[in-house]
Parts: sequence; structure tokens; C-alpha cells
Amino acid sequence: MKIRNSALAGIALAATAALGLTACGGSTSPAATGSASADAKVSGEITVYNAQHESMTKAWVEEFTKETGVKVTLRQGKDTEMSNQIIQEGDKSPADVFITENSPAMTQVENAGLFADLTDEVKKQVPAEYRPSTNKWTGVAARSTVFVYNKEKLTEDKLPKSLSDLAGPEWKGRWGASPSGADFQAIVSAYLELKGEAETEKWLTAMKENFKGYQGNGAVMKAVNAGEIEGGVIYHYYYFGDQAKTGENSKNVASHYFKNQDPGAFVSVSGGGVLKSSKNKAAADAFLAFITGKKGQEQLQTGKDFEYTVGAGVASNDKLVPLAELQAPTVDSSKLNSKKVTELMTKAGLL
Repeated sequence: MKIRNSALAGIALAATAALGLTACGGSTSPAATGSASADAKVSGEITVYNAQHESMTKAWVEEFTKETGVKVTLRQGKDTEMSNQIIQEGDKSPADVFITENSPAMTQVENAGLFADLTDEVKKQVPAEYRPSTNKWTGVAARSTVFVYNKEKLTEDKLPKSLSDLAGPEWKGRWGASPSGADFQAIVSAYLELKGEAETEKWLTAMKENFKGYQGNGAVMKAVNAGEIEGGVIYHYYYFGDQAKTGENSKNVASHYFKNQDPGAFVSVSGGGVLKSSKNKAAADAFLAFITGKKGQEQLQTGKDFEYTVGAGVASNDKLVPLAELQAPTVDSSKLNSKKVTELMTKAGLL
């Protein structure tokens, strides 16, 4: 069974992980042990290590606590910081649930043997294409790769037809990305799986010569909007989020979807999983079932993050291009290699 939209980001150093988690704060109160019965009323407390958008997870937590009475302590951090922290903690981790923006960190924790199996309820709610075949974690949301471009500098007939086109000398100095972020590294990991190591190394080397680097996807879009560069590779929701506010960083911007199973059409899954070491597994399972269920996905649908829904048959925000129309490539999450991505990007001088 394959997952269409997972990817692996670069692995952060363990020391960085520890510092990152300390910075995000949040102490954990002793968790009560929930009932082992799947249909029993849940109670007590759980701790969620969260690398997903904080506002979205806080909304999920608030509604879940309102419905169940379960107290949820959030620890906020970055994907690989928190995955490395969980691996360091092992079966002593205070985390009951782990949620990420991109899936790479989920695979790290899965490969360390620290996730419990998904419940039947979660598997029923989330289609197989948004779960790894191991069923050790699940997608909770998704985001699409896009090429944002300045409408005053590029016309549709001049847009790249493939992500690979950006390696051409004609694109030198004209496009940007944020290579140090987990988002872009996830895209590279999909490129590696789809094109192979030799082609990926060649593309990254050309990218180093051609692109302009920025810190964060928002900065890339802002540069496109200002005309500093003609286009940039980011995730779709930065554009929609800015448009829903003032639009000041996207008024001159349009989004181009590569489609045609191109690496540039890659769709990345935000993941969620329950730790085997959870001291309140019943409540942890219930929380994961809630966020992938109807109410949780409706919160995602109507929220301000503009991510795609993946569960309970709930449609995504109607402003978004439907997932089915993106023609994303099929990527097997078990074959993605985050270590190799980091090595290749470092060799190319991008990290």
C-alpha cells in the first residue's frame, strides 16, 4: 500500500532538538491511565508534542477537551527537533501523541519502533493513500507544492512545465526557495524517490547555481510579490493565508500547479501518531480519532490555515484546488531517505 503524499525532511542534530524543545516550553503533569477499552469513556490527561500549526492544534485541543474533559498539555516545536527528542526519550517519553507538519519526522519515530498501531476507527476515517501501509501513524492534513510567480513578470506561457526545468540556465537568478526548512527538504525527498540519486544530485547542483535562498516560505512569497525574483517553490497555503488577511504579500502573486505526476506536484502529509509508551493510550487514541474525524476535519476545513482535509470524508476549503485535480505523484513513504537528502543538499552547498 502506498501513500501519495508523505516525505522525509533532513534530520536535525540531537542537541538542536533538545534546545528546540526546551525553547518551546511546557511541562507535563502526571497523566492518568485511561481505560484499555476502545469504547470506554476517556478521562485524565495527555501530552501532545506538536510540530503542526499551533493555532490549528490548539483549536483541536480546545474542542476535544470540551467534549471529553481530557486535559491536554501541548509542547510546541519543529518537526525534526521533536522527533529526535522523542527518540532520545525512548519509552520514557512523556509524549502521548506526536503531530507534525511534514511526514519525515513521523517516519523517524516509526523507524525507532516507538509508535503504537492505529485504531480501527482512525483507519476507517482516513483513506489508505494518506496513511503508510504500516498503519503506525496517519495523515491528519495535507499541503501541495506550488510555484508562486509574479504576475507582472511572468505570463502563463512562460511558466516552468516541471520542477526539473528550474535547473536550466535560463532560470539563473530568477527563482527562490527556503532550502533549510523541512518543507523544501520534503519536496527534495520526493524528487529523490521519483528521479533517483544521480538526477537529484544534478538538480540540486544546478539549483545552487540558479536560485536565491530565503528563510521560510513566507519570505519566498514576499520576495516574489516584491519582484525580487520571478517565482518560488513553496507550499500552497501561504498564498491563501495571506489573501485571507490583507493580501499585502501576495497581491502580485499567482500559483502554478505542476500536475502530471511531476515531482513539483508533490503533496505532503501532516502526520499524527500515538506513542507506545503513552500512559493514557485510550485518551491518546481518542484524540487522534477526533482530529481525523468529522468535527476535527471540519475545523481544518473552516480554519485559517488553508490546509487540505484528509479524513472522515470532509471536503477541503472550497477556495483550494481539489486534491483529486492536483495529479500528485505516488510516493511510497517507506522508501524515502531523509539522511540521503541531507547528504545531497549539503554536498550541493544548500545546507
